[in-house]
Amino acid sequence: MKRLLDRFDALRLLALGCGLLPLALLPALGLLWLWQNQQMLPWLGGMAGCAAAGFVLDRWLDRRARARLKLNASGPQPHWPPSEQAAWTQVEALADGLDPADWPLGDSERLLQLGRQTIDGVARHYHAEAEHPLWEISVPHLLRIIELAARDLGREVREQVPFSERVTIGDLLTANRWRERLQGVFQLWRAGRLVFNPAQALLREASEHLQGQALGAVQQDLQRWLLREYVRRTGRYAIEVYSGRLRFGDDDPLAQLSEQSAEDLAAEPAPAEPLRILIIGQTNAGKSSLVNALCGGLQAAVDALPATGALRAYRLEREGFTAALLSDTPGLDDFPPAERLAAARTADLILWVCAAHRADRAAERQALDALRAEFAAHPERHPPPILLVLAHIDRLRPREEWAPPYDLRETTRPKARNIAEAVAAVAEDLALAPAEVIPVCLAEGRRYNVDDALWAAILERQSAADRVRTLRCLDTARQGEQRELLWKQLRNAGRVLVEWPQRWH
Repeated sequence: MKRLLDRFDALRLLALGCGLLPLALLPALGLLWLWQNQQMLPWLGGMAGCAAAGFVLDRWLDRRARARLKLNASGPQPHWPPSEQAAWTQVEALADGLDPADWPLGDSERLLQLGRQTIDGVARHYHAEAEHPLWEISVPHLLRIIELAARDLGREVREQVPFSERVTIGDLLTANRWRERLQGVFQLWRAGRLVFNPAQALLREASEHLQGQALGAVQQDLQRWLLREYVRRTGRYAIEVYSGRLRFGDDDPLAQLSEQSAEDLAAEPAPAEPLRILIIGQTNAGKSSLVNALCGGLQAAVDALPATGALRAYRLEREGFTAALLSDTPGLDDFPPAERLAAARTADLILWVCAAHRADRAAERQALDALRAEFAAHPERHPPPILLVLAHIDRLRPREEWAPPYDLRETTRPKARNIAEAVAAVAEDLALAPAEVIPVCLAEGRRYNVDDALWAAILERQSAADRVRTLRCLDTARQGEQRELLWKQLRNAGRVLVEWPQRWH
């Protein structure tokens, strides 16, 4: 600016100043007139009112600009089990505490440090006993984290920031250089504007200040969102790595049939992994009748799919529900505990069938407790939802009375009162919530409460069952990917060993 001023003659600047002096004196003369005519207080009041209105309008414009930006925060994977949810809580706490002033987006070293801090926090969650938890990761997995985090963040920037795909890095660097060069000229122009037209210049300065505040708030929100998303995306894939579930492929794991489902569907292959529903109960509790009731016909008698060990699988397809396989099991006495636990590990939903007119539930409680202990011992997996189907309610006293529907909240009828008492007794004996016990009648020609209450309860648990299925398919796909990768590595190593003598010669 000094060089620019040196180009002008001082006397000419003095002459220009003398010519503009009357204009410069207008604000002072105006204040003097207000004072002489006792209009200073009304003018100050009007100025205060205009300032308040401008402040309110500025806050509203600020909120509108932020709302238009629509920056959505990413969350954890819906299929994550409790162990991964605990690690995500740490990542979320780190992201929420970020200040854009401490982590400038233009400082690549600081961003790398932030990424390492995020991964280190996740690593300590899974390897708390290790001296260097961060090192418990392979190089391919580390590169996979960077690849996925960059891909997701790039997609978010494209979709959230207008015209981001048209602005190049060169454009940003050029604009930054020109901004530094023109900053001095702009300051001189602002000073000249204030001299030539003080009133308009003051209004312009106030307008630019308010706009600058709004743009600054939006820019700060955008920077904070980018930093937090950087931490969340990095933390998400770090959790996938250290939990042992990150895959190198991008294919859908649900599109691959598991070994168990492939055997069950040998006669009728499916395009995707079905939801596996396991039916357990004592002998003659009504398991086969439940299969027929859910499938809408005598499926257990005529449409049975090939048997797999002690299980018999039946296809279940209903509108609004994921394609599923119903696996009927032998009675508890004929179903060894080891096989029962193995079947539960491959199940996404368990329907436990209990006879309402039988009181011998000690074996069922023992089997249920064994399942609960198995699920509790593996927090890295989602436990399948358990729904108890209380069958044979038509055999409760008085047996000769059967006039559904029965309102269990209105127990003036003896049958309804006994059904409600049976639900409460079974829930207490088997340590279940009463809402998880659905009373039904499965007898042919007398079916009751299957297509309404029972099916509604199954639909309520479909999301939880889908999470179990997704996690199960991810584990199966990862194991298959590891086998395929090992085979490729061994094959390439063998080729090198075969070609090595020729290369050496």
